[in-house]
Amino acid sequence: MRKWKILTAFSLVSLLVIGCGSKEESGESGMDIAGILEETETTKDTEEQETNLYPVTDKHDVKDGKVRSYLTGTMVDASVGNRRPIAVMIPNNKAALPQYGISKASVIYEACVEGRITRLMGIFEEFDELDHIGPVRSSRDYFVYTALEFDAIYCHWGLAVPYVADLLNSDKVDNISQANQGIKTPTPIAFDRIKRLGYATEYTGYLFVDKLKEGVEKRGYSWNYQEDFTPKFTFAPDGEHAEYKDKPEALKLCPGTKGDKGGYGSMQAYFTYDAADGLYYRYQYGAKQVDELDGSQLSVRNVVFQYCHGEVRDNHDYLAFGVHGEGDCIVFTNGKMIKGYWRRWGGDKSPAKYYDEDGREIVFNQGKTWICNIWQEYGESVLVDGRPVVFEK
Repeated sequence: MRKWKILTAFSLVSLLVIGCGSKEESGESGMDIAGILEETETTKDTEEQETNLYPVTDKHDVKDGKVRSYLTGTMVDASVGNRRPIAVMIPNNKAALPQYGISKASVIYEACVEGRITRLMGIFEEFDELDHIGPVRSSRDYFVYTALEFDAIYCHWGLAVPYVADLLNSDKVDNISQANQGIKTPTPIAFDRIKRLGYATEYTGYLFVDKLKEGVEKRGYSWNYQEDFTPKFTFAPDGEHAEYKDKPEALKLCPGTKGDKGGYGSMQAYFTYDAADGLYYRYQYGAKQVDELDGSQLSVRNVVFQYCHGEVRDNHDYLAFGVHGEGDCIVFTNGKMIKGYWRRWGGDKSPAKYYDEDGREIVFNQGKTWICNIWQEYGESVLVDGRPVVFEK
């Protein structure tokens, strides 16, 4: 039995504030909690991982002008697959819906923010055909640290200054910011507003792709991946599927239930699996979650529930999550549930990797992935096919 080592980066101990409404303001930002974890290599578990259960793709192999995507495992144009992605902060409260362009994200990361709602961060590598993406909202530090796993250029409108400004202003992050305060060098050229009748102003700000590219050039950011970049996912190769036939079936995935304080319950968020196409379809607020771009329902090939220790930081109900270290996880793919753990011991540039209970890296099926950050302290609210999930320790 492996040892569980949940590394927490928090020195703040606050009273839990049970928020009923969102405290969204366009000038807010998230918090900085993981900088102290940059040098965690010395505490890394040195046990060698077992080999994978399934064949995996070669790293970034090139063929006929195409390259294998780090984000989806599929073949994409080399100009796309060799270019760093962008990470865009997107609100997910009901008053902001629908979002525009979100179905084009290769990876969606979701986590709770103040008010006990969730916010999304789309990781986009194929964004050239989009005119704009959004609406765009403010930064939280655990989103930034997750964006660093993908070597993404981080895009946001506003920030919770006390907790994330130092991180965003550091040389760790290439950020494109429309910030009212806290950012030393904002890039307002990349953003503009679109009139939305009946919507509050904070849900009218968008990232415009052509202007984003201008902003990246203006800031002098490189579009090339760093030389030491490590891909987050390991994918099955072309023509192969990671079937996990011996794992339990999982057809309806609920990251939270009504009344829980982990951020998902009030939204009625869940995924359903369709065996006909092997995709998980997203629902929330009692309806399909759709993209304003084309009305399509959001769907992905893989879903991850990544359990993270969480704390309330202050009387504004700002939250902190430990996205470095180690914790429980569930990976859903091919209609199956693979319980295991995630591990991120290599510092901010190192991605969290996912392992089954026997220590083998979990192989993902090619396609898009949705990662739900599960507030560990409310993990009992997670339901799979109507049943709670129990982990052996």
